[in-house]
Amino acid sequence: MTSTPYRSVTRRALGALMLGAAASPAFAAGKPRIVTMLGDSITAGYGLPARDALPARLEAGLAKLAPGTRVRSAGVSGDTSAGGAGRVDFSVQSDTAVCIVALGGNDLLQGLDPKQTKANLDRIIRRLQARKITVVLAGLTAPNSIGRSYARDFGAVFPSLAKQYGTALYPNLLEGVAGNPRLNQRDGIHPNAAGVAIIAARLAPVVARALASRR
Repeated sequence: MTSTPYRSVTRRALGALMLGAAASPAFAAGKPRIVTMLGDSITAGYGLPARDALPARLEAGLAKLAPGTRVRSAGVSGDTSAGGAGRVDFSVQSDTAVCIVALGGNDLLQGLDPKQTKANLDRIIRRLQARKITVVLAGLTAPNSIGRSYARDFGAVFPSLAKQYGTALYPNLLEGVAGNPRLNQRDGIHPNAAGVAIIAARLAPVVARALASRR
């Protein structure tokens, strides 16, 4: 005799729970979109706590531009473009929507042939696009002090590849930060927290557009 009221209450309770779950922002948002940063020590957050590292600051910058985005670090300190090409398949996980390729800084520091850097980045882009992952290519500007010819050839690598493969291009990852002692750590190479904040703020709109292009 008590089974009917009990079932009625139970159904109402379950219905309320289901409606509550459907209204939950986390439930409504679904799975987060993943942005992976394939890079070197700057991406890895060298010399900084995780909260101030580039992946974390970029994720914060995307909170309003592309809600529900998570930024994952695939940065290895000291990595060259060759290192990135060798690990791209396992460092960039299959759930990645957009991959920011931020490699070449250590090639530059080591004076490696820009043709080799281009070949390595070419391989990375092709591998990512074959997996249906949207690429944002982050370039670097070489100072003329290392030689005008080398600086020209190195700088030309990034726009050339972006045009060839139709990828988004962020021309200079360190724009507005490189060479400024107030925005870099003592080594003069790695951005400090303030420098990273500038990079993240400028990079976020480019990444947001890349995410939007996938819709």
